[in-house]
Amino acid sequence: MTSAISPRLGSRNPTRAASADKRSVNGVRLSFDPMRLALIALTVMAVSQVHQHFGFLTALRPALVLVAAAVLYAVVKPKLLVRGNILQTWPAKVVLALGVIACLSVPFGLSIGRSAMYIIRDYSKVLIFGFLLIAAIRNVRDLATIIWGYVIGCGALAWLSLFVFGLSLSFDSSVYRLNDLYGFDANDVGCVMLIGLALTLLLFQASNGRSRILAGVILVAIGATIAKTGSRGAFVGMVIVGAYLLIALKTVSAAKRIAFVAVVGTALIFAAPPGYWEQMRTLANPTQDFNWSDVDGRRAVAERGMGYMLQRPFFGVGIANFQLAEGTMSEKARTRPAGAGIRWAAAHNSYVQIGAELGVPGLTLWLVLLFGGIWSMIRLRARLPKHWVRGNPEERFLYLTTLYIPVALLGFAVTSFFVSFAYLDPIYIIAALMAGLYVSVDAKLKSRPASAVAVAPVERRAFKQRGGYLRPSAQRNR
Repeated sequence: MTSAISPRLGSRNPTRAASADKRSVNGVRLSFDPMRLALIALTVMAVSQVHQHFGFLTALRPALVLVAAAVLYAVVKPKLLVRGNILQTWPAKVVLALGVIACLSVPFGLSIGRSAMYIIRDYSKVLIFGFLLIAAIRNVRDLATIIWGYVIGCGALAWLSLFVFGLSLSFDSSVYRLNDLYGFDANDVGCVMLIGLALTLLLFQASNGRSRILAGVILVAIGATIAKTGSRGAFVGMVIVGAYLLIALKTVSAAKRIAFVAVVGTALIFAAPPGYWEQMRTLANPTQDFNWSDVDGRRAVAERGMGYMLQRPFFGVGIANFQLAEGTMSEKARTRPAGAGIRWAAAHNSYVQIGAELGVPGLTLWLVLLFGGIWSMIRLRARLPKHWVRGNPEERFLYLTTLYIPVALLGFAVTSFFVSFAYLDPIYIIAALMAGLYVSVDAKLKSRPASAVAVAPVERRAFKQRGGYLRPSAQRNR
């Protein structure tokens, strides 16, 4: 079912239509059928890991139960799914291709068992969740529902970070930062929150009333949480995202852009833990950091990782085998003294991780998903009807989504350079949102008010002529 917030299109009663339009300022209606409620809960858990805070929930295997419930409900009511082929959009195809390459890397990797178990236990769940989201986003209401799920997940993660998780000195005793988290480390939280920052700004701008207040509170909490991470990668990501907001989002008023950046920046300044700014100042002298010179520093690990890709360009060392490569085939492993210990280092860089483990094809698809996503969203925005900028709530939401998904992708592209996030949920959630956005735009162009029935076919043809995104067969089936 859906909450009755927006007006019925083409209402015959002017007074009723005006009253409904007044109620629509809170944004688009949301979808609250059992399937999407299950997907909201899954999104919140994937983003925040909040279920681990409640021991009884973990024992109940909530993710498995929710996936089963969503699939069962979809089987019973298939009309709740996208009509036609769920691979009709390019993000869905890229996600599938990444899954295929990951599976192909298994027999050609360093350890078949290690890779196979990772796919079975972890990566398969990410792919299943991603395709559930792709199949579930039929229109703008579904799209807004899943975005709210991610933002609420960021709110839950911020609550845990600010009021539950403790702070402790980093390993080099330079800064107090979040410690003893559920599933993530402090750098991971920064990566998740940079995506959430963009999506929260989207909801803040597209909403009014209590929805806008909730988005505003979460926005401030995100800024404070990024400070608590003590993460230099998250700080760099925040600076770049802030600069992009100020320079590139010219369809948003300058006052709003400055206010967005100021609010998040102020929250970060006031929440910064002891040693935070001293830690950030080290970014000005990267060669003085251990990551530049140490054999297990990020620079050396990245160089070795690119070496693994060049040695095995087609399938890499196999998914989840980077640490095994560090301990067995790296130069430091070959030259270590007999009996000496060796660190099986993680990649700490998603680009290095996927390039080393899945080879050149995997890295290429990863880059297409990130930077191709940014470019495709900009192109999609250029093809939208111009009046959607100030159109009804659904039209405006779709237009704003094309503005803020590139911001989310940019934030992830920067922060994922500092974490091993190639196979975790956030990027696959963004891919599902991009696929859902394409489908939602197509559905909106086909569903027009009575007063625009004569205009809609012409407008849709013009949209296709400017570069339609669905395959011709998919367009005919729809």
